[in-house]
Amino acid sequence: MRAGGFATGILAFGALAGGCEDPPPPCIEVDLDCQMLYEPTFDNVYAMTLTDGCGSTKNACHSAAGRKGGMSFETAESAHAALLDGRVTPGDPGCSELIVRTSSPGEDYQMPPGDPLAAAARCSLIQWVKRGAPGPGEPLSTVGASR
Repeated sequence: MRAGGFATGILAFGALAGGCEDPPPPCIEVDLDCQMLYEPTFDNVYAMTLTDGCGSTKNACHSAAGRKGGMSFETAESAHAALLDGRVTPGDPGCSELIVRTSSPGEDYQMPPGDPLAAAARCSLIQWVKRGAPGPGEPLSTVGASR
């Protein structure tokens, strides 16, 4: 009986240790000269990446029902507010959690889980953050637009 308890303890420890997710690094190197999928306005980011890959019924992690990480991408306004609440540092894509997570395919903390975003979609996110992460309907900043 004692051996069975020991084996159960080892299995439980292994499950806990194996289930631990490495936290994302605070900053990563990003390619600022990448090829974008679309013009990096928030309206495009929301319509072409966030709703399709993160908050729709296809992948409901950040839908109104899913709300993973406390974020809902149900509306453009709620999505933008959630991202600017510590997940995006306007003007600094390499140190923005959104970019770290979407630009780290194969890592435990990769977003979205499973298939990573296409490189061109990640590039559009990077450029949106680089240009100040403007909100719905706001024009792009020209700061950092050319490099």
